[in-house]
Amino acid sequence: MRPSAPSASCSSTDNHDTNRSAYQDQKGRSSEHLHNHISSFRGIIQVDGYAVYDQLEYINGINIVSCWAHTRRYFEQALENDKERAEYVLKKIRKLYLIEQKARDENMNIESRKNLRLAESQTILDEIKDYLEKNVNSVLPTSAIGKAFAYTLKRWTKLIKYVELGQVEIDNNLVENVIRPIALGRKNYLFAGSHESAQRAAMIYSLLGTCKINNLNPMEWLHDIFLRINDHPINQIEDLLPHNWIKTRSEI
Repeated sequence: MRPSAPSASCSSTDNHDTNRSAYQDQKGRSSEHLHNHISSFRGIIQVDGYAVYDQLEYINGINIVSCWAHTRRYFEQALENDKERAEYVLKKIRKLYLIEQKARDENMNIESRKNLRLAESQTILDEIKDYLEKNVNSVLPTSAIGKAFAYTLKRWTKLIKYVELGQVEIDNNLVENVIRPIALGRKNYLFAGSHESAQRAAMIYSLLGTCKINNLNPMEWLHDIFLRINDHPINQIEDLLPHNWIKTRSEI
């Protein structure tokens, strides 16, 4: 196995700081490596349909939420196979996203977004499930539309969790967009050199990602800490981390 580039899991948390970015390198995507990655984590994790993620629901303290963007993709791929059924579900999913847009446009807080979803999204979700259950036996399981039905029904309880979790998005596209440059870099440079090198790269990505989350100029942060780090007390090194740095700068 070639040394990999660092990667990030698609997740959102309800008990961790949201002003930090964290990347971690693992040697593979097996369940062993996944458990190494989230061994101490407790909270909400939003995932796609990768089979290994199914094991997470059996860990106490972890709440798994599925992603509607990945679900939608299955029905988009089924348009040529069964346009009528695929379009019906896609139109319903579009309505779900319009409700999410309404919440963003009105800058709703967590509780307001939850209430909006319960009032408007829940009915649409009930309609989707009813349609899937009534039509699932009429589609060929191995067809594109059959796979879309099976994928959605298998993950249904996780797909509808977002309704009552106002802090969670309808999909994990925000994370997908954030890690896209990492995936592009991994494709371009192919090798990290060693697992240790990939871990160091992950640390750098984490620090620069935290700068971005906190609206800091990475070059300004790097320039400042490189000038200060040699004389900075080791027991106060956390003061130089991006999410703490702006406070220390204001005190100088």
